Amino acid sequence: MAAQKKESDKKTVPPRQEQETEAQYRERLQLLARVSRIKHKILVLSGKGGVGKSTVAVNLALSLVEAGYRVGLLDVDIHGPSIPTLLNLEGHSVSSKADSLLPVAFENRLKVISIGFLLQSRDDAVIWRGPMKYKMIRQFITNVEWGDLDFLIADLPPGTGDEPLSVAQLLDDADGAIVVTTPQQVAISDVRKAITFCRQLKLPVLGVLENMSGFVCPYCGKRVDIFNRGGGQAMAEDMRVPFLGTIPIDPNIVQSGDAGTPYVRMFPDSDAAKAFVGAVELILKPLA
Repeated sequence: MAAQKKESDKKTVPPRQEQETEAQYRERLQLLARVSRIKHKILVLSGKGGVGKSTVAVNLALSLVEAGYRVGLLDVDIHGPSIPTLLNLEGHSVSSKADSLLPVAFENRLKVISIGFLLQSRDDAVIWRGPMKYKMIRQFITNVEWGDLDFLIADLPPGTGDEPLSVAQLLDDADGAIVVTTPQQVAISDVRKAITFCRQLKLPVLGVLENMSGFVCPYCGKRVDIFNRGGGQAMAEDMRVPFLGTIPIDPNIVQSGDAGTPYVRMFPDSDAAKAFVGAVELILKPLA
């Protein structure tokens, strides 16, 4: 019976589609071969910039690594890649092997790819239109030797334009998206659009994470809700998607980011680090 099940589980090679050239067909097969070795694919997105999405992506990825999973981190922010800075990988470059690009390793435990590794200077600006960005994103997925991964976390730029759409279409079997927001209404009104984006693409929403949710003074212990409080949870309930919790404002998040040491590694006993771990546990439940 086991042998029969194994035989039936074999994936067949998809046929060549109409209007598809031989080169396009080979590239599609290569893409399918790459992503088939990745068990779970999660997109981190937001309809609003400045909500701490890249920080969330890095710390979620490291929380998964600390839990014993094999993880890759795909930085899809073409114009403002911040993953190399957050992981102290600035100055590293991508090497190649045969027809593959080799991701940069963080502590030999996390595989990372970012356009930041391809720039000669951190001050270089990438001035591209949509087709060039799509080509680069496709190359990051098709030509990067990710190997066998338990999770690939894709950090997307804000909005619902070219980059998020390209990744969602290329990773059309993704497990879902984590939507990051801050509590105030000016952010939530844009983030709601990101949830609609996911629904229109039939991309499951794994949950909403409310970042920068309150600040507790380290000297007097008083809590101040700088950006209001509870907006992300209320939105999640209103749009009927899971809520993954709140990440409080902590100056040490800035310190760890500038130092290139993930916050969950630098301050593992903090409330914010525990919130990241709690979010990971909620994400893993439906994927088990």
